[in-house]
Amino acid sequence: MGFKEAVRTCLREKYFTFRGRASRSEYWYYYLFILLVSVVYFLIIAALFGFNPPPIVGASRNIEFSTIQYVAFAVGGILAIYLYIPLLVAQVRRFHDRNLSGWWILAGIVVGFVPFVGIIASIAIFVITVLKGTDGDNKYGPDPLKVQNSADVFA
Repeated sequence: MGFKEAVRTCLREKYFTFRGRASRSEYWYYYLFILLVSVVYFLIIAALFGFNPPPIVGASRNIEFSTIQYVAFAVGGILAIYLYIPLLVAQVRRFHDRNLSGWWILAGIVVGFVPFVGIIASIAIFVITVLKGTDGDNKYGPDPLKVQNSADVFA
């Protein structure tokens, strides 16, 4: 699966589809897309509003935001929610590709709040996401990398 196809699949075809499996390329190309969009958004914000370093500790400085800055940050928040929902859904399907329940992601997030144990949970989620999926069909569906032989090709 290529970059464009992965983005199209995550944003249009399977935006809220927790069923099925996702290949590594689908998940990581969509993750790359989110990183690129985030960098472009922050560059636009920096170009429009400039870069103000945080005040020195102990110094008093009143920071006031304009209406346009509030709108820009609200748009960024909405964009983040819009883009991260399919990432979570794709990660659940990625776990399905490893023949694991997607509920393990929720368990990893909850355990992530425990000091020190959270680091191990994050590493475990990352490793599971990176590993190759199970070969052939599993209980969550057919192999996403297997080319389907279909009778409609000759129709």
